[in-house]
Amino acid sequence: MRFEAITWERLTEDLTERLLTTVPADGGDHVRVALDGAPAARPEALADRLAEALRAAGRPALPLATSGFLRPASLRFEHGHHDPDSYLAGWFDTPALWREVFAPLDPGGSGRVLPDLWDPVTDRATRTPYVTLPPGGFLLLHGPFLFGHWFPIDLGVHLSLTEAALRRRTPEEEHWILPAFARYEAEQTPLDVADLVVRTDDPRHPARRVPQD
Repeated sequence: MRFEAITWERLTEDLTERLLTTVPADGGDHVRVALDGAPAARPEALADRLAEALRAAGRPALPLATSGFLRPASLRFEHGHHDPDSYLAGWFDTPALWREVFAPLDPGGSGRVLPDLWDPVTDRATRTPYVTLPPGGFLLLHGPFLFGHWFPIDLGVHLSLTEAALRRRTPEEEHWILPAFARYEAEQTPLDVADLVVRTDDPRHPARRVPQD
């Protein structure tokens, strides 16, 4: 696997150009993008960059974080506060993402998306109002563990970190989550599944995977 250095600005420009010519696979009116990465890779930053660039091109874009779709604490911490298997498979409310985010963007859907559902601080529903993503708009879903759920993604981007970089860039008190990412890499193989892989070991100097001949 070979990578070439690229700036975040150039990466955003290239991705924006690609997205503007992307046709939804289901024939619908919305392009759905997955920006998959550990918190240390900061996928939300790329989502915000893309949203700004797409809006500048006259297209609506909605960045949406999976952290707004956590399950209640009683379910997340059923096996303890530091269980990596629960973090991987039990923290995020995947059915709610299907119901409140992807279903409204199906062909003929309302386009009314719920930006978030659960506040992990208060451990209560957020009561955030629905927003409508107009036809021709882009959903920019960002967060960890996005592959393997059969989400209807039109373009998948994986922000990759080597094991050493992930450990270095994750706060020590959160090192208990590291086995979850090792398992995710082994079971869901995001390096193979993603349409684009961006290595982010040094946040100042990303590198893009070069397609192999």
